[in-house]
Amino acid sequence: MNFDLDQDQLDAAAGAERFFTGQAGPAQARAALEGGPLAPGRQALADIGFLGITVPEDAGGGGGSVLDLAVVAEQAGAVLAGPSLVTAARAAVLLADQPELAAALADGSRSFCVVDGDHPALDAVGADTFLALVDGDLVIGDGGVATGQPMDATRGLGVVTLTGTRVLVPDAGERWARARDVAVVALAAEDLGTAGKAVEVGVAYAKERQAFGRAIGSYQAVKHALVDAWVGVEQLRSLVWWAAWAADAAPGELPLAAASAGAFAAETLERAAETCIQVHGGTGFTWEHDAHLYWRRAKVDRLLLGDAAEHQDAVAGLVLAGALS
Repeated sequence: MNFDLDQDQLDAAAGAERFFTGQAGPAQARAALEGGPLAPGRQALADIGFLGITVPEDAGGGGGSVLDLAVVAEQAGAVLAGPSLVTAARAAVLLADQPELAAALADGSRSFCVVDGDHPALDAVGADTFLALVDGDLVIGDGGVATGQPMDATRGLGVVTLTGTRVLVPDAGERWARARDVAVVALAAEDLGTAGKAVEVGVAYAKERQAFGRAIGSYQAVKHALVDAWVGVEQLRSLVWWAAWAADAAPGELPLAAASAGAFAAETLERAAETCIQVHGGTGFTWEHDAHLYWRRAKVDRLLLGDAAEHQDAVAGLVLAGALS
């Protein structure tokens, strides 16, 4: 049995890599910290079809799978792109039977944000339409956004105060849970890309930096740290693909797969980012070097949609309840 991506997905990943590397990167992420716009920005993501990957074709989307979205999200994470594809993936599930709103998501005519209570909401900055679960019902409305000093400005975090809401879908608890699981998968896919890039940057530096007449990558302390980070990235890749496949083909496995990917993504990205900084030595601790941008993403993402401990608790509960049997 072939567990690799198919050719269409590999082509989509290659196309996404070309798009994102031409539109975003560390320079744009750094500029966002200083008040600059997000790159590529919502409209560019909508125009190329990435916001509508999982929106049905009859609503103006691509009609693709969560795995299709995950391979694109990985490339977005590699260049610290903003806004995220996490919100698009989550909103597409929540708006599954709302074709007009789904079409607005896909074409970028509305900027959505999904609100989880009092927690800072992802992609709140610049959003004009807010979705939330209130008393078990899915509601939609306007909102005010309060922002602080962002650690990673590309995530557009803000505390949202909802106004003018109306019930969109009553008794939407199950839909909300699935949407959150899909969002966790998309977040893990973006983190996979970021972690992979952090390791890549560390390896490149270890090959060129000389100490005592040798490349520092030849020393065991350096090479072992990079290998450990790389192994984590490849393990995370398997978890992300499993979780994305489960979202499409085995919904009963999705809660376990999503929680597993979410827990491991938080740890993997943090390890990769910190290893990148350590390999760069004193240079890695400076504002001028890009290593801190990956660290910032790691520190923010480890708390989005639940931290590693919360996901691990979910995995343990599901396994004890017989999820693996």
